[in-house]
Amino acid sequence: MSAVAAGLEGLVVAETALSSVDGTNGILTYRGYNANDIVNKVTFEEVLHLLWYETLPTQSQLDELNSHLARHRKLPDEVLNVIRALPKSGPPIDALKAGVTALGMLDPEQDSWDQGDLREKAIRATAAFPTMLAAYERLRNGKEPVEPDAKLQTAANFLYMVHGEKQSESKARAFDTYLMLLVEHSMNASTFTARSTISSSSDYYSAITAALGSLKGVAHGGANMMAMKMLLEIGDPNKIRAYVDESLQIKRRLMGIGHRIYKTRDPRVNHLMAWSEKIADEVGDDTWYQLAHNMEVLTNDHPYFTERKLYPNVEFYSAPLLYNLGFQPDLMPAVFALSRIGGWSANLMEQVADNRLMRPQAEYVGPANQEFVPIGERG
Repeated sequence: MSAVAAGLEGLVVAETALSSVDGTNGILTYRGYNANDIVNKVTFEEVLHLLWYETLPTQSQLDELNSHLARHRKLPDEVLNVIRALPKSGPPIDALKAGVTALGMLDPEQDSWDQGDLREKAIRATAAFPTMLAAYERLRNGKEPVEPDAKLQTAANFLYMVHGEKQSESKARAFDTYLMLLVEHSMNASTFTARSTISSSSDYYSAITAALGSLKGVAHGGANMMAMKMLLEIGDPNKIRAYVDESLQIKRRLMGIGHRIYKTRDPRVNHLMAWSEKIADEVGDDTWYQLAHNMEVLTNDHPYFTERKLYPNVEFYSAPLLYNLGFQPDLMPAVFALSRIGGWSANLMEQVADNRLMRPQAEYVGPANQEFVPIGERG
């Protein structure tokens, strides 16, 4: 029997020039730029340009991209009608799946793999995602959708469309940093799903829909929701140790602690931790930031976690940050998608440039040489 790489761990399935993850040393790069060197210095839109056009933009190039995104933030009536018709009881990330499907059905070049066409699809979908999600969020809470403001960029616009009024500059900057830090992360589960889907000669929108389905899982993009639910369940800093001890006893995972790749502190954590603290101070509620911080202090000094090199990942402080920005836990996986669609889109452009159908094999371990028995003779 040949060796099986459970979860495809250690297998290289593609070459990429988009990002690299050094899990041993805790380094994330976007096209060779260390994320720690550019965070809080570039906007989410600048990183989109880097991923989609291979360079950080000049001011005129950034202005052009922002203008293009602004033109596509307003939803076509058909897409907004789909969002309106959806049940209000489902996970918000499912609304994005429905919305992007409708968006694709309106695209006369839906099946085109031309690089220019793919960039156009990426711009349209990335612009539409926040509007779709904000519309669904308001509708499920009995409110009418708010149209995007052409003067606001992605982060500030989403906050505005969700809350119905412009939010502070610090909240917009915090959310922009979140979007910038989660946009791309090498061959993660949803990115692999997107690339695998389009490799079958499918279309951009189908690949994005498939990626959303993967991101929804609590072992991936749904982890921010579960981390926040964990903090809400604990509720009191005095209960942290008991919760951790009980979790170890019953083998319950501490959400936001540990990562498949990083064997040190996730490089994105420090920046989200800092913004989480700032926004907690601004809104006058540091409960959730302090709970996360106190839990990290405990686990950083606990042999179970240190021996296994389990440290906070990107979800650990993004959860309290997003919560203090006004997002309920079940909205958080979909909020993640507002960022990661930029990376998915870049990966799809890269995949189709040198495509081959992804067709791994499975090791058969079932019964062999079974004899057929007619139905009348089966006991």
